[in-house]
Amino acid sequence: MYLRNDWTLAEVSELFDLPFMDLVFKAQHVHRRFQAPNTVQISTLLSIKTGACPEDCAYCPQSVRFDTGLEASELLELEDVAARARAARDSGATRFCMGAAYRSPKPKDLRKVVAMIREVKSLGLETCATLGMLTQGQAVELKNAGLDFYNHNLDTSSRYYAEIISTRTYQDRLDTLQAVRDAGINVCCGGIVGMGEKPQDRIELLHTLATLPEHPQSVPINQLVRVAGTPLADSAALDPFDFVRMIAVARILMPASHVRLSAGRAEMSDELQALCFMAGANSIFYGEKLLTTGNPDTEHDLRLFRRLKIVAEPHGAAVAAHGAAAAAQGVMAGTHGEEASVAS
Repeated sequence: MYLRNDWTLAEVSELFDLPFMDLVFKAQHVHRRFQAPNTVQISTLLSIKTGACPEDCAYCPQSVRFDTGLEASELLELEDVAARARAARDSGATRFCMGAAYRSPKPKDLRKVVAMIREVKSLGLETCATLGMLTQGQAVELKNAGLDFYNHNLDTSSRYYAEIISTRTYQDRLDTLQAVRDAGINVCCGGIVGMGEKPQDRIELLHTLATLPEHPQSVPINQLVRVAGTPLADSAALDPFDFVRMIAVARILMPASHVRLSAGRAEMSDELQALCFMAGANSIFYGEKLLTTGNPDTEHDLRLFRRLKIVAEPHGAAVAAHGAAAAAQGVMAGTHGEEASVAS
Protein backbone atom coordinates (compact mmCIF):
# COMPACT_ATOMS: atom_id res chain seq x y z
CA MET A 1 0.00 0.00 0.00
CA TYR A 2 1.34 3.40 -1.01
CA LEU A 3 0.69 6.93 0.13
CA ARG A 4 -1.77 8.36 -2.36
CA ASN A 5 -3.06 11.83 -3.12
CA ASP A 6 -5.34 10.74 -5.94
CA TRP A 7 -8.21 9.10 -4.07
CA THR A 8 -11.53 9.41 -5.86
CA LEU A 9 -14.81 10.25 -4.17
CA ALA A 10 -16.12 6.85 -5.24
CA GLU A 11 -13.25 5.10 -3.46
CA VAL A 12 -13.80 7.07 -0.27
CA SER A 13 -17.53 6.27 -0.45
CA GLU A 14 -16.69 2.58 -0.80
CA LEU A 15 -14.71 2.73 2.42
CA PHE A 16 -17.56 4.39 4.32
CA ASP A 17 -19.94 1.72 2.98
CA LEU A 18 -17.90 -1.21 4.32
CA PRO A 19 -19.39 -3.27 7.15
CA PHE A 20 -18.22 -1.71 10.39
CA MET A 21 -16.03 -4.61 11.50
CA ASP A 22 -14.42 -4.92 8.07
CA LEU A 23 -13.62 -1.21 8.05
CA VAL A 24 -12.04 -1.26 11.51
CA PHE A 25 -10.06 -4.41 10.64
CA LYS A 26 -8.75 -2.77 7.47
CA ALA A 27 -7.89 0.43 9.32
CA GLN A 28 -5.98 -1.44 12.02
CA HIS A 29 -4.08 -3.37 9.34
CA VAL A 30 -3.06 -0.10 7.64
CA HIS A 31 -2.23 1.45 11.01
CA ARG A 32 0.25 -1.30 11.87
CA ARG A 33 1.99 -0.97 8.52
CA PHE A 34 2.65 2.74 8.95
CA GLN A 35 2.48 3.51 12.67
CA ALA A 36 3.81 2.10 15.94
CA PRO A 37 1.00 0.04 17.51
CA ASN A 38 -0.17 0.79 21.06
CA THR A 39 1.49 4.20 20.94
CA VAL A 40 -0.20 7.59 21.18
CA GLN A 41 1.25 11.05 20.60
CA ILE A 42 0.29 13.46 23.39
CA SER A 43 -0.33 17.16 22.86
CA THR A 44 -1.49 19.87 25.24
CA LEU A 45 -3.54 22.83 24.00
CA LEU A 46 -3.54 26.23 25.71
CA SER A 47 -5.77 29.17 24.82
CA ILE A 48 -3.33 32.08 24.78
CA LYS A 49 -6.03 34.59 23.76
CA THR A 50 -9.67 33.78 24.43
CA GLY A 51 -12.90 35.09 22.91
CA ALA A 52 -13.92 38.27 21.07
CA CYS A 53 -13.35 36.61 17.68
CA PRO A 54 -15.11 38.48 14.82
CA GLU A 55 -15.86 35.29 12.89
CA ASP A 56 -19.27 33.58 12.95
CA CYS A 57 -18.30 29.88 13.07
CA ALA A 58 -21.58 28.35 14.25
CA TYR A 59 -19.92 25.86 16.61
CA CYS A 60 -17.62 28.29 18.39
CA PRO A 61 -18.27 29.85 21.82
CA GLN A 62 -15.44 32.33 21.18
CA SER A 63 -17.35 34.26 18.52
CA VAL A 64 -18.27 37.79 19.57
CA ARG A 65 -21.56 37.28 17.73
CA PHE A 66 -22.90 34.68 20.19
CA ASP A 67 -23.87 35.07 23.83
CA THR A 68 -22.30 32.03 25.48
CA GLY A 69 -21.23 33.60 28.75
CA LEU A 70 -17.57 33.28 27.79
CA GLU A 71 -15.31 35.91 29.32
CA ALA A 72 -12.83 37.23 26.77
CA SER A 73 -9.19 37.68 27.73
CA GLU A 74 -6.20 39.36 26.16
CA LEU A 75 -3.07 37.58 24.99
CA LEU A 76 -1.34 35.83 27.88
CA GLU A 77 2.03 36.97 29.11
CA LEU A 78 5.12 35.04 28.04
CA GLU A 79 5.85 33.89 31.60
CA ASP A 80 2.37 32.40 31.98
CA VAL A 81 2.67 30.45 28.73
CA ALA A 82 6.13 29.17 29.68
CA ALA A 83 4.86 27.95 33.05
CA ARG A 84 1.97 26.07 31.43
CA ALA A 85 4.33 24.56 28.84
CA ARG A 86 6.68 23.31 31.57
CA ALA A 87 3.74 21.74 33.40
CA ALA A 88 2.57 20.05 30.18
CA ARG A 89 6.05 18.68 29.51
CA ASP A 90 6.38 17.40 33.07
CA SER A 91 3.04 15.59 32.80
CA GLY A 92 4.08 13.74 29.65
CA ALA A 93 3.10 15.95 26.70
CA THR A 94 5.57 16.13 23.81
CA ARG A 95 3.81 18.89 21.85
CA PHE A 96 2.48 22.21 23.13
CA CYS A 97 -0.20 23.91 21.06
CA MET A 98 -1.09 27.58 21.44
CA GLY A 99 -4.48 28.76 20.24
CA ALA A 100 -5.62 32.36 19.83
CA ALA A 101 -9.09 33.54 18.80
CA TYR A 102 -8.07 35.66 15.83
CA ARG A 103 -9.43 36.02 12.33
CA SER A 104 -5.77 36.62 11.52
CA PRO A 105 -3.01 37.88 13.82
CA LYS A 106 -1.95 41.53 13.84
CA PRO A 107 1.81 42.23 13.59
CA LYS A 108 2.15 43.30 17.24
CA ASP A 109 0.40 40.15 18.42
CA LEU A 110 2.40 37.93 16.09
CA ARG A 111 5.63 39.29 17.60
CA LYS A 112 4.44 38.17 21.04
CA VAL A 113 3.46 34.74 19.73
CA VAL A 114 6.89 34.38 18.10
CA ALA A 115 8.48 34.94 21.52
CA MET A 116 6.20 32.26 23.00
CA ILE A 117 7.16 29.77 20.30
CA ARG A 118 10.85 30.33 20.95
CA GLU A 119 10.36 29.91 24.71
CA VAL A 120 8.32 26.70 24.37
CA LYS A 121 10.82 25.32 21.86
CA SER A 122 13.64 25.96 24.35
CA LEU A 123 11.85 23.65 26.82
CA GLY A 124 12.31 20.70 24.45
CA LEU A 125 8.70 20.55 23.29
CA GLU A 126 7.35 20.43 19.76
CA THR A 127 5.48 23.65 19.04
CA CYS A 128 2.09 24.14 17.43
CA ALA A 129 -0.08 27.22 16.92
CA THR A 130 -3.54 28.04 15.62
CA LEU A 131 -4.02 31.75 14.98
CA GLY A 132 -6.49 31.93 12.11
CA MET A 133 -5.57 32.91 8.57
CA LEU A 134 -1.92 33.55 7.71
CA THR A 135 -0.13 35.31 4.89
CA GLN A 136 2.97 33.75 3.36
CA GLY A 137 5.17 36.24 5.22
CA GLN A 138 3.56 35.44 8.56
CA ALA A 139 4.01 31.71 7.98
CA VAL A 140 7.71 32.25 7.25
CA GLU A 141 8.05 34.35 10.43
CA LEU A 142 6.54 31.54 12.49
CA LYS A 143 8.78 28.97 10.83
CA ASN A 144 11.86 31.05 11.60
CA ALA A 145 10.77 31.20 15.25
CA GLY A 146 10.81 27.41 15.39
CA LEU A 147 7.15 26.51 14.87
CA ASP A 148 6.78 22.82 14.10
CA PHE A 149 3.03 22.55 13.38
CA TYR A 150 0.25 24.92 12.36
CA ASN A 151 -3.38 23.96 12.89
CA HIS A 152 -6.02 25.26 10.47
CA ASN A 153 -9.03 23.00 10.08
CA LEU A 154 -11.28 22.80 7.04
CA ASP A 155 -14.14 21.96 9.44
CA THR A 156 -16.47 20.31 6.90
CA SER A 157 -17.02 19.80 3.19
CA SER A 158 -16.84 22.72 0.79
CA ARG A 159 -20.55 22.13 0.00
CA TYR A 160 -21.71 22.40 3.62
CA TYR A 161 -19.21 25.05 4.69
CA ALA A 162 -21.52 28.02 4.01
CA GLU A 163 -24.05 26.56 6.46
CA ILE A 164 -21.45 26.86 9.24
CA ILE A 165 -19.33 29.93 8.43
CA SER A 166 -19.90 33.06 6.36
CA THR A 167 -17.01 35.30 7.43
CA ARG A 168 -14.27 33.50 5.53
CA THR A 169 -14.33 31.22 2.52
CA TYR A 170 -13.23 27.64 2.05
CA GLN A 171 -10.56 28.93 -0.33
CA ASP A 172 -9.27 31.23 2.42
CA ARG A 173 -8.61 28.12 4.50
CA LEU A 174 -6.93 26.30 1.63
CA ASP A 175 -4.74 29.37 0.96
CA THR A 176 -3.54 29.40 4.57
CA LEU A 177 -2.68 25.70 4.35
CA GLN A 178 -0.67 26.39 1.21
CA ALA A 179 1.21 29.24 2.92
CA VAL A 180 2.02 26.95 5.84
CA ARG A 181 3.26 24.16 3.56
CA ASP A 182 5.33 26.59 1.50
CA ALA A 183 7.00 27.87 4.68
CA GLY A 184 8.04 24.33 5.60
CA ILE A 185 5.77 24.01 8.65
CA ASN A 186 3.98 20.72 9.31
CA VAL A 187 0.23 20.95 8.74
CA CYS A 188 -2.39 19.99 11.31
CA CYS A 189 -5.77 19.95 9.56
CA GLY A 190 -9.00 18.08 10.10
CA GLY A 191 -12.65 18.77 10.74
CA ILE A 192 -15.70 18.56 12.97
CA VAL A 193 -18.51 16.02 12.77
CA GLY A 194 -21.96 16.24 14.30
CA MET A 195 -22.80 19.72 12.95
CA GLY A 196 -25.84 18.55 11.02
CA GLU A 197 -23.83 17.57 7.97
CA LYS A 198 -24.81 14.65 5.74
CA PRO A 199 -22.69 11.50 5.40
CA GLN A 200 -21.68 12.78 1.97
CA ASP A 201 -20.13 15.85 3.62
CA ARG A 202 -17.93 13.60 5.76
CA ILE A 203 -16.89 11.72 2.67
CA GLU A 204 -16.04 14.96 0.85
CA LEU A 205 -14.13 16.40 3.82
CA LEU A 206 -11.84 13.39 4.09
CA HIS A 207 -11.47 13.28 0.31
CA THR A 208 -10.31 16.91 0.31
CA LEU A 209 -7.79 16.26 3.09
CA ALA A 210 -6.45 13.12 1.41
CA THR A 211 -6.00 14.86 -1.95
CA LEU A 212 -4.12 17.92 -0.72
CA PRO A 213 -0.64 18.31 -2.26
CA GLU A 214 0.69 16.61 0.87
CA HIS A 215 -1.28 14.80 3.54
CA PRO A 216 -1.52 16.80 6.77
CA GLN A 217 0.99 15.44 9.26
CA SER A 218 -1.74 15.61 11.92
CA VAL A 219 -5.46 15.09 11.24
CA PRO A 220 -7.68 16.08 14.19
CA ILE A 221 -11.16 14.60 14.09
CA ASN A 222 -13.41 16.66 16.36
CA GLN A 223 -16.84 15.74 17.63
CA LEU A 224 -19.04 18.80 18.02
CA VAL A 225 -19.20 20.11 21.57
CA ARG A 226 -22.67 21.61 21.82
CA VAL A 227 -22.32 24.93 23.65
CA ALA A 228 -25.37 26.88 24.83
CA GLY A 229 -25.68 30.16 22.94
CA THR A 230 -24.14 28.92 19.70
CA PRO A 231 -26.33 28.17 16.66
CA LEU A 232 -25.44 24.46 16.92
CA ALA A 233 -26.31 24.10 20.60
CA ASP A 234 -29.33 21.90 19.84
CA SER A 235 -27.71 19.69 17.21
CA ALA A 236 -28.57 16.01 17.34
CA ALA A 237 -26.04 13.77 19.05
CA LEU A 238 -23.69 11.98 16.67
CA ASP A 239 -23.89 8.20 16.43
CA PRO A 240 -20.62 6.98 18.05
CA PHE A 241 -20.13 4.43 15.28
CA ASP A 242 -20.22 7.24 12.71
CA PHE A 243 -17.41 8.93 14.62
CA VAL A 244 -15.34 5.73 14.59
CA ARG A 245 -15.96 5.43 10.85
CA MET A 246 -14.42 8.89 10.39
CA ILE A 247 -11.32 7.79 12.32
CA ALA A 248 -11.00 4.55 10.38
CA VAL A 249 -11.41 6.08 6.92
CA ALA A 250 -8.99 8.89 7.79
CA ARG A 251 -6.42 6.28 8.84
CA ILE A 252 -6.78 4.35 5.58
CA LEU A 253 -6.64 7.43 3.35
CA MET A 254 -3.73 9.08 5.19
CA PRO A 255 -1.76 6.16 6.66
CA ALA A 256 1.41 8.07 7.58
CA SER A 257 -0.46 10.91 9.31
CA HIS A 258 -1.27 11.07 13.00
CA VAL A 259 -5.04 10.92 13.47
CA ARG A 260 -6.03 12.82 16.60
CA LEU A 261 -8.96 12.47 18.96
CA SER A 262 -9.69 16.11 19.66
CA ALA A 263 -12.79 18.00 20.83
CA GLY A 264 -15.59 15.89 22.25
CA ARG A 265 -13.48 13.39 24.18
CA ALA A 266 -15.04 14.50 27.48
CA GLU A 267 -18.34 13.02 26.25
CA MET A 268 -16.79 9.74 25.08
CA SER A 269 -16.68 6.59 27.17
CA ASP A 270 -13.39 4.81 27.68
CA GLU A 271 -14.75 2.01 25.51
CA LEU A 272 -15.47 4.39 22.62
CA GLN A 273 -11.99 5.90 22.87
CA ALA A 274 -10.48 2.41 22.85
CA LEU A 275 -12.44 1.61 19.69
CA CYS A 276 -11.10 4.82 18.12
CA PHE A 277 -7.54 3.71 18.93
CA MET A 278 -8.33 0.34 17.34
CA ALA A 279 -9.57 2.20 14.23
CA GLY A 280 -6.30 4.11 13.89
CA ALA A 281 -6.36 7.14 16.19
CA ASN A 282 -2.89 7.69 17.65
CA SER A 283 -2.85 11.22 19.00
CA ILE A 284 -4.80 13.05 21.70
CA PHE A 285 -5.04 16.40 23.39
CA TYR A 286 -4.15 15.95 27.03
CA GLY A 287 -5.27 18.10 29.95
CA GLU A 288 -8.42 19.50 31.50
CA LYS A 289 -9.47 21.95 28.77
CA LEU A 290 -9.39 22.40 24.98
CA LEU A 291 -9.38 26.17 24.48
CA THR A 292 -12.76 26.81 26.19
CA THR A 293 -14.41 23.37 26.39
CA GLY A 294 -13.80 20.44 28.73
CA ASN A 295 -11.42 17.54 28.21
CA PRO A 296 -10.73 14.38 30.23
CA ASP A 297 -8.26 15.12 33.02
CA THR A 298 -4.68 13.93 32.81
CA GLU A 299 -4.97 11.22 35.46
CA HIS A 300 -8.03 9.74 33.78
CA ASP A 301 -6.12 9.50 30.50
CA LEU A 302 -3.17 7.86 32.22
CA ARG A 303 -5.45 5.28 33.81
CA LEU A 304 -6.99 4.52 30.42
CA PHE A 305 -3.55 4.15 28.85
CA ARG A 306 -2.53 1.72 31.59
CA ARG A 307 -5.71 -0.33 31.09
CA LEU A 308 -5.08 -0.53 27.35
CA LYS A 309 -1.28 -0.91 27.69
CA ILE A 310 -0.78 2.16 25.50
CA VAL A 311 2.45 4.14 25.82
CA ALA A 312 3.25 7.75 24.95
CA GLU A 313 5.05 8.38 21.68
CA PRO A 314 8.56 9.86 22.10
CA HIS A 315 9.28 13.48 21.18
CA GLY A 316 9.75 13.99 17.46
CA ALA A 317 8.48 10.56 16.43
CA ALA A 318 5.38 11.92 14.70
CA VAL A 319 7.28 13.99 12.15
CA ALA A 320 9.96 11.32 11.70
CA ALA A 321 7.40 8.60 11.02
CA HIS A 322 5.51 10.68 8.47
CA GLY A 323 8.69 11.65 6.66
CA ALA A 324 10.09 8.13 6.62
CA ALA A 325 6.87 6.66 5.27
CA ALA A 326 6.60 9.31 2.57
CA ALA A 327 10.21 8.79 1.52
CA ALA A 328 9.94 5.01 1.46
CA GLN A 329 6.61 4.73 -0.30
CA GLY A 330 6.42 7.85 -2.45
CA VAL A 331 3.22 9.69 -3.33
CA MET A 332 1.61 7.60 -6.03
CA ALA A 333 -0.53 10.05 -7.99
CA GLY A 334 -2.48 8.34 -10.72
CA THR A 335 -1.94 4.85 -9.29
CA HIS A 336 -4.93 2.54 -9.16
CA GLY A 337 -3.15 -0.83 -9.13
CA GLU A 338 -3.80 -3.65 -6.71
CA GLU A 339 -1.46 -2.36 -3.99
CA ALA A 340 -3.00 1.11 -4.02
CA SER A 341 -6.62 0.04 -4.26
CA VAL A 342 -9.11 0.31 -1.43
CA ALA A 343 -8.92 -3.48 -1.20
CA SER A 344 -5.19 -3.48 -0.39
